[in-house]
This record gives sequence, structure tokens and C-alpha cells, in this order.
Amino acid sequence: MKHVEIYTDGACRGNPGKGGWGAILVYGNKEKELSGGEALTTNNRMELTSVIEALSALKEPCRVTLTSDSKYVVDAIEKGWARSWQSNGWKKADRKPALNPDLWEKLLALLDKHEVTFVWVKGHDGHPYNERCDQLATTFADSL
Repeated sequence: MKHVEIYTDGACRGNPGKGGWGAILVYGNKEKELSGGEALTTNNRMELTSVIEALSALKEPCRVTLTSDSKYVVDAIEKGWARSWQSNGWKKADRKPALNPDLWEKLLALLDKHEVTFVWVKGHDGHPYNERCDQLATTFADSL
């Protein structure tokens, strides 16, 4: 199974507002940059979309180390919250609706296909790939 490193970030100009996402896939000495966005969205939707789009770009099941500055994404997966929300009909422990169930469904399906380890990094703290993903995301958001 190939090992791929993925770096992701999402950004929003206003929340909600114009949003963008960026991702970098690294396999061996090859790098691929991806970006996109939406005219009206939220920061958390862009964070999720960056992960979904990056994993969707993989052509076969892979072992992935995915680095993100989103505690929302990393904690929801690593602490099992997203699977719990799913099994509870997209309700959180407090019985309130979980946000973004459409995107969580897509992400959880991709996590069933790939072996993904999540790594959280502090945003805007000089991590080269995180800074580049932020640049990709904000540039796309600003272009809308």
C-alpha cells in the first residue's frame, strides 16, 4: 500500500462568506496542489472539503498521514465524535444536530477506503505545507 502525505487547510472571508480550501499531496518526490472554494460557505465546511477533495484525489487505497490545523476535523475523527454522530442519526451527545452531516458522510466513507492517520498542527505557525495550503485556500476565496 502506497504511503501518501496530505496537508490541508480551509479559509473563509466572513463566516459564512466566500471560502476556499487548499491541499497538497506528497508521494515520494512528487507534489500535487489542489484548491477550490464556494461563494457562500463556512470555515469548517472548507476545512472538511479540503480533506475530502485530497482523499478523493487518490486513485487507489493508500496509507495516509494527513496534517491539518483544524481541531474540528482532527478531533471529530480521532476522538470518535463523527462516527458517534453518524450512528446517532447526526445528533451530538447533547441531542443537538451535528453540523455538516453531508460532508461528514463523504469523509467517513473515504476513511473506510484509506488508512488515515491525522496529525494536528498549529495554524499560522510557520509549518511550510500548512502555510502553502492556507495561501491556496485564501487565494481561491479572494478570487470569488
